[in-house]
Amino acid sequence: MAEEFSMDKAKELVEGGITQAQELINDPTQMEELIAQIQEKITNLPDTFQTAAANVPLMIDMVKAYVTQQYTEVSPKVVASLVATFVYLLKRQDLIPDYIPVLGIADDLAVATFAMTLCEPELKAFDAWRNAQQLPQA
Repeated sequence: MAEEFSMDKAKELVEGGITQAQELINDPTQMEELIAQIQEKITNLPDTFQTAAANVPLMIDMVKAYVTQQYTEVSPKVVASLVATFVYLLKRQDLIPDYIPVLGIADDLAVATFAMTLCEPELKAFDAWRNAQQLPQA
């Protein structure tokens, strides 16, 4: 039951950030800053959460490729959902503050997991495209 609640809340949080995300996508400077911040945040995650966040670099790469028009075979709503996830992970007040050991990152992981689940087919298609293009990965 707690997992269902977390995923429902994660969905609500991502969907609530879509409008702001769409605005960010149209501002290359803010997108660069957001991407740099999310890369730093995932780099600094405790080792116990690195596995859970393993697909976040793929999400970042797809957003970057979309914003730079390298890869446009994805729904703008999917990209906006990923950007909304990044915004939540960085700027929104967490459901559980990050300073609380272990639990503080749980809501962040629930939101990231929801975004990955929502966008899984598009992420797989992007990964295949990226590998075919032999592009560097984040």
